[in-house]
Amino acid sequence: MLMPKRSKYRKTFKGRVRGPATAGHFIAFGDYALQAQSHDRITSRQIESARQAMTRYIKRGGKIWIRIFPHISVSTKALGTKMGSGKGNPEYYVAKVKPGTILFEMQGVTEEVAREAMRLASHKLPVKTRFLIKEDL
Repeated sequence: MLMPKRSKYRKTFKGRVRGPATAGHFIAFGDYALQAQSHDRITSRQIESARQAMTRYIKRGGKIWIRIFPHISVSTKALGTKMGSGKGNPEYYVAKVKPGTILFEMQGVTEEVAREAMRLASHKLPVKTRFLIKEDL
């Protein structure tokens, strides 16, 4: 599971995810990419699940880059806890994703294999996605 080794502040505010992506919105490493078309928060579990789906499909052929990292901690309080008495403890970590953000990149496989692997990964994610090829850009 992806999570920061250390962070400056343990508990973070929820914040908002608005506007198009201004960073991480181009293919930098591989030949094929999965791009977000909507905004949402993606948990470290969802990132790991998508990575496993892609890796299993390509059967250790090629290389995969994960372009997002879950920096933001999400805290929750136990069910039935009364209001007050401070903020809850950090439970999991999320990555804020804007439309246009590149989520995953792949290289070293055919286009058909990459397209199917990315399709399987997209089913694990809470955002709408599209498949990109570097030559088309």
